[in-house]
Amino acid sequence: MDGFALTPEEFLANWSASRGNLRRFLEDRALPPVDEESQKKAGHAAADSAVRSVYGIELSDFHAGVDSVGGAFEAAGARQVTAPDPDIPQDHGAAAFFDVDNTLIQGASITMFAIGLYRHKYFTLRDILPVAWKQLKFRVTGAENAADMAEGRSQALEFIKGRSVDELVELCENIVDTTMLEKIWPGTRALAQMHIDAGQQVWLVSATPVQLAQILARRFGFTGALGTVAEVSDGRFTGRLVGDILHGPGKKHAVAALASIEGLDLSRCTAYSDSINDVPMLSMVGTAVAINPDRDLTRLAKLQGWDIRDYRSVRKAVRTFGIPALLTATVGLYRWQRSKALG
Repeated sequence: MDGFALTPEEFLANWSASRGNLRRFLEDRALPPVDEESQKKAGHAAADSAVRSVYGIELSDFHAGVDSVGGAFEAAGARQVTAPDPDIPQDHGAAAFFDVDNTLIQGASITMFAIGLYRHKYFTLRDILPVAWKQLKFRVTGAENAADMAEGRSQALEFIKGRSVDELVELCENIVDTTMLEKIWPGTRALAQMHIDAGQQVWLVSATPVQLAQILARRFGFTGALGTVAEVSDGRFTGRLVGDILHGPGKKHAVAALASIEGLDLSRCTAYSDSINDVPMLSMVGTAVAINPDRDLTRLAKLQGWDIRDYRSVRKAVRTFGIPALLTATVGLYRWQRSKALG
């Protein structure tokens, strides 16, 4: 028997060879590939199963997200608009995603965008009235309407058809600097800075045109921005969209694609929004935060145990009582609490 004994190394080598022979037999004889089209379908099925298990979306939706992210990278000319601070240790795999309208800034960015373009004689008052009407409805009801939002974005993109990309970017920079920066919510800005200081990526995810969102991101030192991408040909807008309008599920699709590209662990990521329409994005991350939430999101956030930050009450108090009165009241309350604690 000793003459037939195998050393452990020889046994493993033979076992591995046998497995290889068996695999080749199954692939070549028992279960040979049918044809290229069948293999393509099998590959799509495998990819669809993987995407569904990781991100909870269809492969076609993931592809739409990849289109949106690719368009954003192309618009920025790079994967990120702001490089990470070399003096801050990077927390790889963690990121924060911020909605823009009423989350980072007060009001609707698309309206500020449209008014800014009108002031630069980009289009007529008649062109802007449908967008203004949708913003009025938002102000009165306090909630977004998905159809209105999508139609408003499409109308705004139609305005720029045939226009130079460089020209629009220059105008966007002016609109951001003269109109939007003064409408920033300081509390949200502080939250974003907290993530930056922790070495995490910070991304804006908005239905607003991607050029506008990326300028905002650059001004605040954020990693980048995903937004509605207008198709470009020879340096001019065609009037068509690339991928999804980033509203509702579209944001989830884009964030899933971004997470795959950037190697992000969504369970370690945080998302911020004011709108019930962004629940798909809020639900896909480890931590969801409602900022200045609408009524429906407020109810859902309470049920889910999500953190709620409402900075509108602070601004209203400042308008009503004035900063000096608020400071006096704050100091008085602090002294009262301190004296109570000291007994």
